[in-house]
Amino acid sequence: METLVQALHKQPTAVNTEVKVINLALFGHGLVGGTLISQILESQQNIAKRKGIYLNIFAVANSKRLLLNENGISNQWLDQISQQPEGYSVQQVIDFAKQHQLENLIAVDNTASTTFINNYELLVNGDFHLISSNKIANTISFKFYQSLRETLHKNNKEYLYETNVGAGLPLIDTIKLLHLSGENITKITGVFSGTLSYLFNNFSVENQPFSAILQQAIANGYTEPDPREDLSGNDVARKLLVLARELELENEFDEIKIQNLIPEPLQALSVTEFLNQTDKLDPYYQDLKNKLEPNHVLRYVGELSGDLQQAKGILETKLIAVSAFTALGQLKGSDSIFEIYTESYGDNPIIIQGAGAGAKVTARGVFGDILRLASKN
Repeated sequence: METLVQALHKQPTAVNTEVKVINLALFGHGLVGGTLISQILESQQNIAKRKGIYLNIFAVANSKRLLLNENGISNQWLDQISQQPEGYSVQQVIDFAKQHQLENLIAVDNTASTTFINNYELLVNGDFHLISSNKIANTISFKFYQSLRETLHKNNKEYLYETNVGAGLPLIDTIKLLHLSGENITKITGVFSGTLSYLFNNFSVENQPFSAILQQAIANGYTEPDPREDLSGNDVARKLLVLARELELENEFDEIKIQNLIPEPLQALSVTEFLNQTDKLDPYYQDLKNKLEPNHVLRYVGELSGDLQQAKGILETKLIAVSAFTALGQLKGSDSIFEIYTESYGDNPIIIQGAGAGAKVTARGVFGDILRLASKN
């Protein structure tokens, strides 16, 4: 059966005026990436009819293999990529797009890789816009952060990353709009991690050991591939830093005060070893729970404060006890909550609350970024 992309190639004058093809290269097909691929394939035809935009996935890659098809992947993509030879370079994707004269290019990073970001400027220089659920590019050195944005500006390309903080919640866009409008943001605080929200929302009220709830979170796909990335506080710290840099603050990651929730003996273990010894977390957390005052619960919060008109702010993550009757204390499931304090709104913060974790929610947020970029270009 002829695909829409093949039809467009054959009938440029009749169909191109109605449907714009957006060519996607997707890197990473784990929980989020795989879910995103399914969402796109299921809705391709519907989006083409409703919005006049056809999302053509011409490249899918993991850390070892690359699948390329100028007319778009099929539902058999997972079997097909497993049959590809090991080893590829991102330059191959760029060269393939040029060879086949593919336009409206978007590269999507759904990896958790600390090194894949080194390809971002290469992709931008290769005519790709960027979308990422990976927070690393926005949270390593401020020098890298600035260099990437200079490259984007020089090439007239965009970089969207709404899912870096709050999964699918419209947080980064809100902060960008407030900041661009000249609103003086004075503080941002809240439960930044849907994972830690799930853990402490349930642990505070249920008669289960901490390790049992952690295993539930892993099974639900709420945690990072290594759950210690969540429990260490690093994930919350990175989210804080993403927001700080949206306010043009020049903080570095190592300046954040982070409370690590993992006992020291478990920090150096391999992922497998740690997952086999999560019951060693139970005595520590049970003791914290036993010491809670009546009608109080545990919450792991992030806070950006200080004089945010200066070059740097104060960034901190910490486990605190709060009243069960406050907005923080009433959180349920894996919801996140963000309180944005501004000069105009005074003591009444702008509150953004909703699902903060899960592959479906995050993938849908990435999908939203794709459609926003597709509609612009």
